[in-house]
Amino acid sequence: MKVLVLDGVEEEGLAALRAESDIEVDVRSKLTEDELVDIIADYDGMIVRSATKVTARVLEQASKLKVVGRAGVGVDNIDVAAATDKGVLVVNAPDGNTIAAAEHTIAMMMSLARNIPQASNTLRSGKWDKKSFMGVELRDKVLGIIGLGRIGAAVAKRAQGLEMKVVAYDPYLTEEKAQMLGAQLLPLDEILKMADFITCHIPLTKDSKYILGEKAFSLMKPGVRVINCARGGVVDEEALYEAMQTGKVAGAALDVFEKEPNTDSPLFAFNNFIATPHLGASTSEAQLCVACDVSLELIAALHGEFVKNAVNIPSMSPKVMATVKPYLNLAEKMGRFCAQLIDGRVNKVEVTYSGDLANQEVAPITTTLIKGFLDTILQVKVNFVNAPTLARNRGINVVQQQASGEGDYANLITVKAVSDREEISVAGTNFGKVDPRIVSIDGYHVDAIPEGHMLYVPHIDKPRIIGPVCNLIGAHDINISGMQVGRKIIGGKAVMLLNVDAPVPEETMPEIAKIDGVLSVRNVSI
Repeated sequence: MKVLVLDGVEEEGLAALRAESDIEVDVRSKLTEDELVDIIADYDGMIVRSATKVTARVLEQASKLKVVGRAGVGVDNIDVAAATDKGVLVVNAPDGNTIAAAEHTIAMMMSLARNIPQASNTLRSGKWDKKSFMGVELRDKVLGIIGLGRIGAAVAKRAQGLEMKVVAYDPYLTEEKAQMLGAQLLPLDEILKMADFITCHIPLTKDSKYILGEKAFSLMKPGVRVINCARGGVVDEEALYEAMQTGKVAGAALDVFEKEPNTDSPLFAFNNFIATPHLGASTSEAQLCVACDVSLELIAALHGEFVKNAVNIPSMSPKVMATVKPYLNLAEKMGRFCAQLIDGRVNKVEVTYSGDLANQEVAPITTTLIKGFLDTILQVKVNFVNAPTLARNRGINVVQQQASGEGDYANLITVKAVSDREEISVAGTNFGKVDPRIVSIDGYHVDAIPEGHMLYVPHIDKPRIIGPVCNLIGAHDINISGMQVGRKIIGGKAVMLLNVDAPVPEETMPEIAKIDGVLSVRNVSI
């Protein structure tokens, strides 16, 4: 597999990628859209920073591409919608530059409060001017944080060390969590009215664009100072200009602009305006961290493993990842197994979680199971990104539910597939932490290892069935490595599941089916 690395990603951070024997790393400088279109078909993965634009046109030519990694947080330069339609995973590195961005925010806030850039420039021009740069203290001032995610939380922590009162607006955060971070959660309008300093730490979306616009500035208290180290477009720069011109805003500091690079903004005319050229993540430590993080994400994605920082599928916290990761392998195997047992046009897949899993965030497990299910029956590339869309487009209703009450297993996943001909159910669990087992097929108890090649033989529970089946398999020099038989009542229907070292030849299947008492037979490959 080949990975294209652009935009000067930290070389030391690529060590993990280079250490993979099946991955070839091709490092280049920034490429134009035309240049990318010409070569992208050769690559399975790509890593960019903010310079290269990964457009829909580029993605259309990316016939092998599985994943695009952004060495940083924002993915404005990647057409995520087009990538999702193409089945390309988009991952980022949201943790690596958290401290750098938070420290830069604090630096901008302190520079605003004490007029540091202006005073420095005056002194360097040959003037000793103390009177023009009277500042304000941060102690006891109200800091309004818009967005209390990773970076916002890090800013809140540092602001408390400066003895500031922290209030925050974040519609996706609970009051309890905000209190743990030392912040009071309030409606946006209230924060605008009371804050002495306002800082933004939110992504740019259709809902957040111009969240600090004309109306917001009209609500702010006179003398407010505004900082934006998040994304250009979160602050309406025209509205900010008007608010600074009237004196409503006593100072503003921007690290990002709606259009970048920007060297001629009207805001530069104000002496109380300071700016930096998108330096929030520009520390040597942060660049190394994001390169390391995104490299590990690409390795996982290229090897078909679940990643924690995906942009176009739900991301997972380290805590959730630790909980669900042991079940991802089981879920994919169960999906493959189930898809090979059912006949007809599947219209519903129902996944039920029991035991401790009933109280966990199990959506990633469901996605993995559907990926395994569709991988078996479709002739298109299926991955964690497009699996839900492919299921929906084919009229397969995916239902996820969590059972209450205690069962026989600490954790159990049960999948029921329904088609226009029949329905089947398969239950599985992990023995220990990573030992997947199929423990039930249509209610028949088994203890089967879902691995490699298997032979599934529903039959009538009576003598002279298991022996003849095994003899026919052995006649083809195929070794049987495991056997499970489950029944509900003596003489009733039973199931036999054999682990074999190679698929049973198709010409042998009719012979097995002719054995008296055998109801059907099929090969299963996991």
